[in-house]
Amino acid sequence: MDHNEEVLNAWSTLEAHWRIPINDTPLAPTPNYSIIRWLISPILRPIVNTKLNGMHHIPRKGAVILAANHLSHVDPIMVIASVRRSVRYLAKDGHFKNAGTAIVMRATGQIETKRGDGGNDALTNAADVLESGAALGIFPEGTRSKRTEAPFLLPGKTGVARLAASYPHAVVVPIALIGTRTMMEPQTHKFPRIWRPITMNAGKGLTWAEWLGHEKGGAMTKDSLMAMKDLEDHEIRSQLAHLYRKFTDQLMQSLVSLGAP
Repeated sequence: MDHNEEVLNAWSTLEAHWRIPINDTPLAPTPNYSIIRWLISPILRPIVNTKLNGMHHIPRKGAVILAANHLSHVDPIMVIASVRRSVRYLAKDGHFKNAGTAIVMRATGQIETKRGDGGNDALTNAADVLESGAALGIFPEGTRSKRTEAPFLLPGKTGVARLAASYPHAVVVPIALIGTRTMMEPQTHKFPRIWRPITMNAGKGLTWAEWLGHEKGGAMTKDSLMAMKDLEDHEIRSQLAHLYRKFTDQLMQSLVSLGAP
């Protein structure tokens, strides 16, 4: 048994502390997803100035977390339109109350999240996507950046790390979106200026299973994880929080390295 397997086996003994519960209901089918892409893509490609790099890093099947910076309302659209598989985002319930956007949201399988729900409910909805072996789109910042000057990137929230930890074989792919704020700046542009150039850089993905025991990642060993198991609950939560923060900070640094403004 190699080092990663030993570490992952030890990690599994702590499952009661890191496993995110699921709703245990199947994801809504998206029979119209491909049709929408087939109809819209030929129209947009000639007029939208988009440069895609590193798309081969995105797995074509299996659970994957697509983690991108968030500057504009067009960000999820760019990811969904550029990735050759169905991508599901958690969308606020307001998008489902508007008749026009609700059709698109349901047709593409986006997941309604009520504003009054807590963070744990949102994580449960996200976990449902990964449990189904699907692609989850997520903005680690937790919200759209409202900074008016660069650097726009906000500190990451640890929800992405908790999801990765709960699905240690899911590939986390960092994606830097460049130019989307210029295309459609919040509170300034009512409609996207589709002639503005956009670059989407996808980096090499990493799983929690690979990161946890890596010397430049979590740097955990079988013995250190087994020792954690014997701690008090609050001490375990504290150490897990440290790992989540470290994973998130390294992910955000990857976004910076990929050119996220």
